[in-house]
Amino acid sequence: MELTYSLCCLTDLVQLREISEQTFTTAFEKDNDPTDFKKYVEQAFALATIKKELLNPNSDFYFACFNKELVGYFKLNVKEAQSELKHDDGIELERIYVLKKHQGLGYGEQMLLHIKNIGHNRNKKILWLGVWQENKGAIQFYERHGFQKFGTHPYFIGSDEQTDWLMRFHLSIL
Repeated sequence: MELTYSLCCLTDLVQLREISEQTFTTAFEKDNDPTDFKKYVEQAFALATIKKELLNPNSDFYFACFNKELVGYFKLNVKEAQSELKHDDGIELERIYVLKKHQGLGYGEQMLLHIKNIGHNRNKKILWLGVWQENKGAIQFYERHGFQKFGTHPYFIGSDEQTDWLMRFHLSIL
């Protein structure tokens, strides 16, 4: 059940926007105010927003596929594209999502291992991310894979200020 990965380009824009909105909505809609959530999704996953992110030379989106079927995606940021740390030796995992019908099959774990290898191969020292403090399952997943909390930052869904845990993994142990 090995995944294959492809770096997204402009021809993937529509599909990338669709999977981004779909996976985020599936994961978080039920836990947020409908008005705030709708406003956030309309802005964060607008075609123009995704296109701008896709064209940023310091951000990379990857599709993860199994037998040529899209099962998930992730987004990595370096340099000034990082949302928080912006260290040259760090790489941010801004998004990692597996489509609902493919969850529980080990794909998230495979994707995370691939992401760690990307960071290591780019000579980065730290892989870091932000995860909503209420997303206990994700926090446990990251802790099982060697991530440790090192801080917090605010994250807004519409006007609702939420708190993300900042977690990091030291790539030097690979």
